[in-house]
Amino acid sequence: MKIAFLASSTPEAQEALDSLTTRYGNVPPQEADVIVALGGDGFMLQTLHGTRNLGKPVYGMNCGTVGFLMNAYSADGLAERLAAAEETVINPLVMRAVTATGEVFEELAINEVSLLRAGPQAARLRISVDGRVRMEELICDGALVSTPAGSTAYNYSAHGPILPVGSDVLALTAMAAFRPRRWRGALLPKTARVRFDVLSPAKRPVMADADSRSVSGVVSVEIQSQPDIRHRLLFDPGHGLEERLIREQFI
Repeated sequence: MKIAFLASSTPEAQEALDSLTTRYGNVPPQEADVIVALGGDGFMLQTLHGTRNLGKPVYGMNCGTVGFLMNAYSADGLAERLAAAEETVINPLVMRAVTATGEVFEELAINEVSLLRAGPQAARLRISVDGRVRMEELICDGALVSTPAGSTAYNYSAHGPILPVGSDVLALTAMAAFRPRRWRGALLPKTARVRFDVLSPAKRPVMADADSRSVSGVVSVEIQSQPDIRHRLLFDPGHGLEERLIREQFI
């Protein structure tokens, strides 16, 4: 099995890279049967974005502080672990953000697309789903649309629901909703096209973020799942993403 090792810049990940390369060799990602990412969840997202056109499965080993998308680190028996690993396929979101100057930015997000206030005043957002206005005005610190894979990340911190990986739904969650007061968000079909229009963008500026790729001064943001892009994640048997999502709800 030809393995491509990619590592974050942390000392732990670099030390693991040296150890594993010595034992198993290292080939370029284009030539690999599998890509092994060494780091935390942030580096896993970076790896998935960077290798999405290769169609190769990615197996993460945790050398960081957060590892929900990662397997436990061990230098022993890696070939056997990779052969026994179970595959989970996830689809990213595509964000299309338009700024006040008319610039258009498109980014992909594996976890979530979020809108956040960029000034001292709360954001005012209008929410449409599939071309129909569903909420004329949401006053809040921000709002996000999350995939099932990302539902335990920022979405969960904002008190959004945890979604099973196999579910064909997205979570729309508000952060610190003021009006409607205590609005808890919504569950939407995976096929839904969500649009946020920023009301009073000059007085109440808003930024948009797709997996840490940020756009400032947005006036509208459209979000939709992208089924044509398939990220292949590998997990040790019994420790897959679906099991972790279930377990997280009983902690």
